[in-house]
Formats: sequence, C-alpha cells, structure tokens
Amino acid sequence: MTDPVLNRLTTVDQAAVNAPDPQGRTVIADMVVAKIVGIATREISGVHDVGGGAARVVGRLRESIPSARTNLSQGVSVEVGERQTAVDIGIVAYYGTAIHELAAAIRRNVIAAVERMTGLEVTEVNITVHDVYFEGDDDIVESIEITKPRVQ
Repeated sequence: MTDPVLNRLTTVDQAAVNAPDPQGRTVIADMVVAKIVGIATREISGVHDVGGGAARVVGRLRESIPSARTNLSQGVSVEVGERQTAVDIGIVAYYGTAIHELAAAIRRNVIAAVERMTGLEVTEVNITVHDVYFEGDDDIVESIEITKPRVQ
C-alpha cells in the first residue's frame, strides 16, 4: 500500500528539481550518477565486486599503483537524460548468496540512492552477474562461451 503523502512529496520534489530555475540550470554528469550507483551497489551484502573480468583486472592494476584511487564507477554504465536515467551494472556475487534476492536488493538501493541524491527518475536497473566468488578464489575466471543455448 502506498502512502499518498509520500507520493505527493515525491511528485512535488520531482517537479521542483526539473522546473526551470530563473537563477540557472543544474546539470548532473553521467559520471556522478555512475559513482552513486557504484557506491550503492557495493553497500549491499553479497556483492563481492563490481564489474566484469576486464574491468576487474584494470581495477586491480589501478589499485596496485600507490597514488591511485579506487574507481567507484567500475562496472557501471548509465544513460542520463533531463529527467530520467537508466543503469547497467555488472557484479560478482559471493557463492551461496541468493542471486535473485541480491539483484532485487541492489535495484532497491540503487533506485533509492539515485532518486534521493539527483531527483532523476530511474527507469531501469539491469544487472549482469558475471561470476561467483568463494574464499580462496583469487583468480578471475572468464565465463565460457556456449555456442548453442540449452534453454530459452
């Protein structure tokens, strides 16, 4: 059941964010939204890492450089419009985690963080699980290409 007061406040807030302002215009860069998404994704228990194999290799190389910072938008792709944004995230989940529940938790957290911090409506959050991690699994294993799908 939805709270009509909360819905009204959200609508009012959304209208205020997107209304023309005589004092100037606010533009939110794609990288800002991508960082918010990356941080919100990493906050969820069950996420070992963000990004596919290549992104994780580059991330590990970057982290090995003493003065380098962690790329918080690694494994995240966003499209940002004037009022909406769409998000694609690649993750590695811990072995034993219920992946469907993990994906749902990531979606909830990402949508809440992006909408709260930017005022943009999140139209979709697509999640790709690239791998599962278990203790002692220090190698990045790329998935094997299957030429003929077994199920549809």
